[in-house]
Amino acid sequence: MRRANRQALMQHALRVDAFTAADAMSATGLTRATVLGVCAELEEAGLLHEVSAARAAGAVQRGRPARHYALREDAAVLLAVDAGQHTLTARAADLRGRELATARSTLGGTIEGTDVEVGAAAAEVRVETVRRLLDQVLEEAGAARRRRLLTVVGVPAPVDADGHSPSGGTIYWPAMNPGFVEALEGAVVVENDANLAALAERAGADSPHLAALLMGERFGAGLVVDSHLLRGAEGGAGEMRFLDVVMGDDRGADGVAALARRWTLEALAAGETSPALGAVPASTLSAVDVFAAARDGDPLAGAVLARIGERLARIAAILSSLLGVELVVVAGAIAEASEPVLVHARAALPRISTPPHPRLEASALGRDVVVHGAIELALARLREDPLDLLAPDV
Repeated sequence: MRRANRQALMQHALRVDAFTAADAMSATGLTRATVLGVCAELEEAGLLHEVSAARAAGAVQRGRPARHYALREDAAVLLAVDAGQHTLTARAADLRGRELATARSTLGGTIEGTDVEVGAAAAEVRVETVRRLLDQVLEEAGAARRRRLLTVVGVPAPVDADGHSPSGGTIYWPAMNPGFVEALEGAVVVENDANLAALAERAGADSPHLAALLMGERFGAGLVVDSHLLRGAEGGAGEMRFLDVVMGDDRGADGVAALARRWTLEALAAGETSPALGAVPASTLSAVDVFAAARDGDPLAGAVLARIGERLARIAAILSSLLGVELVVVAGAIAEASEPVLVHARAALPRISTPPHPRLEASALGRDVVVHGAIELALARLREDPLDLLAPDV
């Protein structure tokens, strides 16, 4: 019973800025004596602290001021990681989810094939990079000695309920998720990056049926239907390998970054001309170059964007028809520059599919959408069972 009372008080503290005993009594149904006793215990444990009445917005004081309590937001640190294929981002946040520090790093090279030694080497580099980034954000946040309450890591691979990824017959998925649950300090949750993007988008969406479509090197979808995140066997829901078959292209799941680069280079090799893109070395050509050239009226770049828009429209039509999603949010680093592609995709939808057509929108969360989703998941776990994370022995 004591633990249940403490749990109820902590859940209330996480929902509000500050509270009095009367507030807590109304929210939890506990007696005044119980509330005051539990608040004292949680204060002694370093989870609550007494604050000034000014923290209680709109409070009207009559007579002796009531004591106000609030969550100790600095009692521990939440950590979020977007462990992408080439770009890795780590963020430290307080117990309200407010950003304390963010750090980024990049990794070069490609990871493909079945060479186990190559995969093991890539996995080791990835783990060490994530560890270094986490140490860096903790140091920058002034929280190096503070407890790591929960670390949520997003990876470009399917993830099962235990935070592990299947091999998929290649070294890619194991290299993307090289046992982060065991390799990182403290409590760790590993989740598919597109699923985290979907959680981030769901927080501000007006629809309970949406898909968050990450469009980097490969397409990946986080799927929310009837307000529930879809996972599937081994976390495979939202994997886009079926596009290889549907699109009649053995690289059908390539994302916008890969498509822009591949189709541009193929067009140039076939003899088409583009003064802007032809001057960019093939080894450094990126979607940013293609988008910029299209914006300046380059015909080749414009044709590539139209092809990408057509592919996006087909993907959106499939997701809408199969799962009933009514909103497809284009997310990731490319989102802020994706409006020209979305224009093409919106125009193509009525031509290639029947109504109802899903809405196509660009995410407002930019390149940090996965990190935002990781923080959302960490906060959800904390609010669901705060004592399990903050004070398992209390």
